[in-house]
Amino acid sequence: MEAEAGGGAHAGAAEHGATAAGPKSLDSHPMYPCAKLKLDQLFLQWLSLPDSQALVSGLVEDAKAGRALKGPSSSSSSFNTPLSPTTSHAIFASTPPLSPQKCRSPCSPMSPARRHTCSSTLRRAPLAAIPQFYFPGGAAPVSDDVRALFAARVNALFDPHPAGLNLEQFSAVVQEVCQLPTILAHPWFERLVSASPARLVSKEAFVGWWTSRGLVSAPATRRLWEVLRPDGKQHLTYADFRPLLQAVLQYHPGLEFLADTPEFQARYAETVIYRIFYTINRSGSGRMSFRELRRSDLLDALFALEREEDINRVSRYFSYEHFYVVYCKFWELDSDHDFSLDRTDLARYANCGLTYQIVERIFEEAPRKFSSGVPGKMGYEDFVWFILSEEDKTTETAMEYWFRCADLDCDGVITPSEMWHFYEEQMKRLEGLSQEPVLFEDVLCQLHDMLQPEREGCYTLADVRRTRPASSLLFNTMFNLHKFMAYENRDPFALRAEQLGDEGQPLSDWDRFARGEYLRLAVEEEPEDMQVDAGEDMWGGGARGAGAGAGGKMLTEEGDGDDDLVPGLAGTPAAAAGAGAEFVAAPGAAAPTGDGGSATAMDAAG
Repeated sequence: MEAEAGGGAHAGAAEHGATAAGPKSLDSHPMYPCAKLKLDQLFLQWLSLPDSQALVSGLVEDAKAGRALKGPSSSSSSFNTPLSPTTSHAIFASTPPLSPQKCRSPCSPMSPARRHTCSSTLRRAPLAAIPQFYFPGGAAPVSDDVRALFAARVNALFDPHPAGLNLEQFSAVVQEVCQLPTILAHPWFERLVSASPARLVSKEAFVGWWTSRGLVSAPATRRLWEVLRPDGKQHLTYADFRPLLQAVLQYHPGLEFLADTPEFQARYAETVIYRIFYTINRSGSGRMSFRELRRSDLLDALFALEREEDINRVSRYFSYEHFYVVYCKFWELDSDHDFSLDRTDLARYANCGLTYQIVERIFEEAPRKFSSGVPGKMGYEDFVWFILSEEDKTTETAMEYWFRCADLDCDGVITPSEMWHFYEEQMKRLEGLSQEPVLFEDVLCQLHDMLQPEREGCYTLADVRRTRPASSLLFNTMFNLHKFMAYENRDPFALRAEQLGDEGQPLSDWDRFARGEYLRLAVEEEPEDMQVDAGEDMWGGGARGAGAGAGGKMLTEEGDGDDDLVPGLAGTPAAAAGAGAEFVAAPGAAAPTGDGGSATAMDAAG
């Protein structure tokens, strides 16, 4: 009795332990908290069916009468029980179920009919046909129709000229066959005829060059990349854009007035190249990748350059007025005319609008390494980066430029202590101007409400990008006194009117600045006569028309010393701004204007 009791106790304890170890109910499973409720709902729904009620009633009657319970017939087509084979066998059968049969291999002794039935039940439905979207070679295979169309266009232009095409005839190939801007025909033509004494592009040379790079069905940006990219290189540098800019200077009607001043052409081309890399080369390495070119608007700018005879209407990269403003600004700050700026020169920018703290950070090369090669000196390329970032803080490059300046500890976050490092000088300057200074606490609250950073009081580059153009106020508050005061005293209605151009299109901050600054320079009445030292010509000789060679000096035509500087506007570009490595004051020196006359090249106002 005691042994049985003990055995029963042990068995009960074991059963209890097994029950405790396993799940108490389906609801306790963490992945299915409402499983039992759903099963009850499905059971009630099944029980409400007429066939289900008839089945249950029949089973109850058989159980009361003591008859053997029989399941529904599997061959019945009018009713299919939802019970699984295992469940129905457990209820209606007295023998254990057999293991399910496996599909035998094709070499097993099974009849062909049965083998076909087994394989058909396990065969998956065919997947939807997805066309290939990645091609390791860089371009999709060319269909016969596209290849035939390409051959027809090529034959139509090359067959009338069996010996080959000259530059003018090859321009039609670039436009009609390659569907690229015709300005690209000039540098491309020079590459194709470099080994041809007759300087003609043959049909075989063009087709071989085009098809070897898989450009028959390639997108337009890929074709532009291959035309600009030298053989054997996977990136573009400054030098790769010089042939393109040489063609622009030589053939665009809006730059005819620069025909006799190759050194001015050199500075214009240099500025345009810097602007292209400033906008497109996001890595700042000076090596433009195909991915960067593909994401840019350079191709659209080249098409616009082809449509517009007035080059100043092409505000992206090529506007002569924009070059004129950049170069005049640089010349005004370069007090000793050594073609480089020091800390004192840059501190005079915008009537001393910048704080000394930010000037020091720039010359510490925090935002960008200087390309001048001279310690403590900012070259022209560095100044182009600076002025584009200063006058339009909404671009990607400008936001990164100023964020690196403000991030003193380089931890990727601008904190209130770093902001106070710069704003303290702003408060002292406001007091010196007899202006009521804005308390730093009020500035922090206002910036926090406008930018709404992820972390309170900490501004990351992602916060700055997310809240532009309002994020430019963050940098103006710390660095630029004039823009900070202008924002405090702003007129919303006048600001809205300034943001629209002459035709009602929105203007960027840089476009508005360049237009206003160009008008200021155009009406300046205190010119300074200059002599141009051509320095080193980036073309290695005259780029357009007769001019001084590399390293030669060029003295512009002497004019009346009392002539005013009135560069042409809109359709007539401004007077050439001077482009040599050194400018020396000389009486009566003048530069050509857009209407073919003569005007003094630069003023010393500022």
